[in-house]
Amino acid sequence: MTSVKKSFPLLAIVLVAFIATSTAKSEDSIEGDIVVLRALDKVTARTLDLYVPIDEMAEFGSLSIHPRKCLKRPPEEPPETSTFLVITEVNEGVDPIRLFSGWMFASSPAINALEHPVYDVWVIDCRISEPDASAGKE
Repeated sequence: MTSVKKSFPLLAIVLVAFIATSTAKSEDSIEGDIVVLRALDKVTARTLDLYVPIDEMAEFGSLSIHPRKCLKRPPEEPPETSTFLVITEVNEGVDPIRLFSGWMFASSPAINALEHPVYDVWVIDCRISEPDASAGKE
């Protein structure tokens, strides 16, 4: 038991350092404009991949999911996708309840996860939308 107590501060420092380096936008980070999420309804076992543009909302069951930022490391670096999400539960007749606000990481979904008895949401990818091909033609 004492080894757990002694190693806990070190684990906390490592975790904070990991989160700080993962969320900090380095000059090499690629900022995406579409977040790919996977949502799971634990009651029905239904999963759905959601492609949500930054600053738009997606709904899954009673959840309203609002991605604010999406960062991805370039291909030559170790893979990591991090997304800042705001997840709210919206039920008829009651005020919305904010369930989650923070960074989620594709490589380590358990580090900062949504805590909900019915739903799970995790990050799959951060994509850059294709430029509109018709925009340059006149």
